[in-house]
Amino acid sequence: MAAIVRLSSACHRGVKPLFYRSTLLARPLVVPNKDQERPYLLTARIHASQALYGSGSKAASLHWTGERVLSIILLAMGPVAYFYPSPAIDYSLAAAVTLHGHWGIGQVLTDYVHGETKIKTANAALFLLSTVTFAGLCYFNYNDVGICKAIALLWSK
Repeated sequence: MAAIVRLSSACHRGVKPLFYRSTLLARPLVVPNKDQERPYLLTARIHASQALYGSGSKAASLHWTGERVLSIILLAMGPVAYFYPSPAIDYSLAAAVTLHGHWGIGQVLTDYVHGETKIKTANAALFLLSTVTFAGLCYFNYNDVGICKAIALLWSK
């Protein structure tokens, strides 16, 4: 079995990175058949992510920016939660961790779940998981020591 690979795709020095080039999404593969003299081409189809918003949409850009801002806020909340534990920080951490996980798992579902019914089922399960996660963290904050003190207790032992 032999594959056709262009040297320019391996050593491309253009503006686009190698993995974002459209030639990598559907590539022919030359397979010699033992019964035939001439090889035939096989092509593989790779599912790319679906566009949730129209191309060039402002909403997609704002969502991406929101994800990055939340990640930076979570980095800052770690030391603040350790040095200044309070119920406000506990509930803020509960909301931020839940939202961060919801957006992250949502991106995984967007990339790997295909089919109308499967997408709807996966999104419903994601919303249920996020709701249960937030409710559980709030319950832990209200009825126990809270997230900040729980992490401090884990680190102290």
